[in-house]
Amino acid sequence: MPPPADIVKVAIEWPGAFPKLMEIDQKKPLSAIIKEVCEGWSLGNHENFALQIADATNFYITEKNRNDIKNGSILRLTTSPYQTAVQLHERIQSSSMDAKLESLKDLANASRDITFAQEFINLDGISLLTQMVESGTERYQKLQKIMKPCFGDLLSFTLTAFVELMDHGIVSWDTFSVAFIKKIAGYVNKSAMDTAVLQRSLAILESMVLNSQDLYHKVAQEITIGQLIPHLQGTDQDIQTYTIAVINALFLKAPEEKRQFDEHIVDILNCPLTEMAHILAQKQLRSIILSNVIRSPTPINDEMAHQLYVLQVLTFNLLEDRMMTKMDPQDQAQRDIIFELRRIAFDVECEPNNSGSIEKRKSMYTRDYKKLGFINHVNPAVDFTQIPPGMLALDNMLYFAKHHQDSYIRIVLENSSREDKHECPFGRSSIELTKMLCEIMKVGELPSENCHDFHPMFFTHDRSFEEFFCICIQLLNKTWKEMRATSEDFNKVMQVVREQIMRALTLKPNSLDQFKSRLQNLSYTEILKIRQSERMNQEDFQSRPILELREKIQPEIMELIKQQRLNRLCEGTCFRKISSRRRQDKFWYCRLSPNHKVLHYGDLEESPQGEVPHDSLQDKLPVADIKAVITGKDCPHMKEKGALKQNKEVLELAFSVLYESDEYLNFIAPDKHEYCVWTDGLNALLGKEMTSDYTKSDMDTLLSMEMKLRLLDLENIQIPEAPPPIPKEPSNYDFVYDCN
Repeated sequence: MPPPADIVKVAIEWPGAFPKLMEIDQKKPLSAIIKEVCEGWSLGNHENFALQIADATNFYITEKNRNDIKNGSILRLTTSPYQTAVQLHERIQSSSMDAKLESLKDLANASRDITFAQEFINLDGISLLTQMVESGTERYQKLQKIMKPCFGDLLSFTLTAFVELMDHGIVSWDTFSVAFIKKIAGYVNKSAMDTAVLQRSLAILESMVLNSQDLYHKVAQEITIGQLIPHLQGTDQDIQTYTIAVINALFLKAPEEKRQFDEHIVDILNCPLTEMAHILAQKQLRSIILSNVIRSPTPINDEMAHQLYVLQVLTFNLLEDRMMTKMDPQDQAQRDIIFELRRIAFDVECEPNNSGSIEKRKSMYTRDYKKLGFINHVNPAVDFTQIPPGMLALDNMLYFAKHHQDSYIRIVLENSSREDKHECPFGRSSIELTKMLCEIMKVGELPSENCHDFHPMFFTHDRSFEEFFCICIQLLNKTWKEMRATSEDFNKVMQVVREQIMRALTLKPNSLDQFKSRLQNLSYTEILKIRQSERMNQEDFQSRPILELREKIQPEIMELIKQQRLNRLCEGTCFRKISSRRRQDKFWYCRLSPNHKVLHYGDLEESPQGEVPHDSLQDKLPVADIKAVITGKDCPHMKEKGALKQNKEVLELAFSVLYESDEYLNFIAPDKHEYCVWTDGLNALLGKEMTSDYTKSDMDTLLSMEMKLRLLDLENIQIPEAPPPIPKEPSNYDFVYDCN
């Protein structure tokens, strides 16, 4: 007879004693269970004790999480969170350096548990730590030279405990003083600082900026680009990652209003784009990141790739203001830019403005503006009233005309000599191309939470977007000629150009020159070949016999896909737990048992290398208990996070498993592929249809392949729409062989 569902068999440890095997009744109060355990070891004052999970986490068992205890779990009897918090609160104030160091180390480990953290915070522990940072550690400054390792560890454990406590979201970041911020900033600004202390300090500054607008201003007054750059010039990729994260946080949280110009980041981020570009060029931030990070011999890890992607997105977002600014057709200064485009193209700078009548000059201007490819020949300024791309298109055109003057003149004059219907309109093309490039690079959108898609080539030039445009506008003109396009083919040409750009970007070129050479290999002829090949691979025969064959094969293919999904679930996946400090995220692993009956899962200290065995995953969820699979915004962990724009990507990767009475197992997939695999696999386990985009893609690919294999012998044979007629019945059956 199976034991009752509320009874859990566990082992309980106590230092200096043999572990005890006992049964825990989950219906009994936790205090009663602890009392029973204490009495077994003749321990009094049971209210001063608690139970912990006996693993690396040492998390306390509470009434909220006690249901997570599974059969075979190993627990540890220990002092209660309150008693531990009181003891550590006293010990970290010890006059003994060794005792203080040991207690701070214990505090850093214990602070990961929210139950302990709540008790320590209730004792005003955060204030004690900040006071130690502000003034307490000054007592040991004189000893720093002879006890440098000890001092570094002391400060490192203090800051680690602070970061862990703040990560629980119990205390608001707005409560910290300027003195504390100055102290943390001081550790960042010092040239020779312990690596661990520098990491924690950068993490604290990043969290301050991201969680409080008021602290953003205070931090920005203490940190300058010049003080951060030395940390990028080292070889420690973790320090480099934290440093770029601080820069990204300041970019992301910069207020929109313009501020007075000086060397601080806060002012850099709020000055006009031209000044911003000038200062960043002066500080050589881009070139330092390129040489010391991107081109470093050390491989770029996922977190660094994410931070570089965020920096790339935020840098491009500086273009949003120009992209969303309409041109004022009456603004003479803006109209002078268009006149400059005309002057460079047709070399009329020596022509006196008063030569000829007004009508003659207007007629000449109209003719030239038509040659330049503007839609409105009389007043080209009207062409730039569309947003996006607004004034950004005009900026790109002027940059191309000034910095690539020969190419600009060649394109304009070359199209001027063609027939009207075959000319590639430079003005209209530039406007539409700028709009397309903004869409491709997602200018104006916030960075995704899980994306690592940065392009090294955009870190090779101070005006990378403008150079990107210059390469692409020449590509557009080349493709136009190859297609022998007319004005009616404009949209078709733009589609081909988009495909050329996207395919070249997929190859992740390391420089703009490499990007340009990749485009040279993606001519219109090559695009046609690629399209033809893809069309042949995805050809969908529409004749009735073929459709009937497809319907017959489809269930077999779907069963094959289902088995693949279940096999992937059996291999398992490492999932990330979202936290406010991304680089210190926790991980957990989930995998399906080989018999497809149980989901095994458990927490991990770090992302694993390879599969995690079943026996190391302590938690289990029977598949028979699963009631439903919920995705997107309906997931409980997504409702808690709210509907912020930056959570959009996370929302698309979230799913939950509902089991028992309103209990959930919440997932956030590492990428779209894993999201599709797991939602498909879970639905397959529940006997439901697999509806992901990944399944549709697999079905199309496998079905097309199977169809071609089965029809291989019928090559060049016409398949009739209708089956051939049945022949008439013979007059006799004498030809039938008599088996008797």
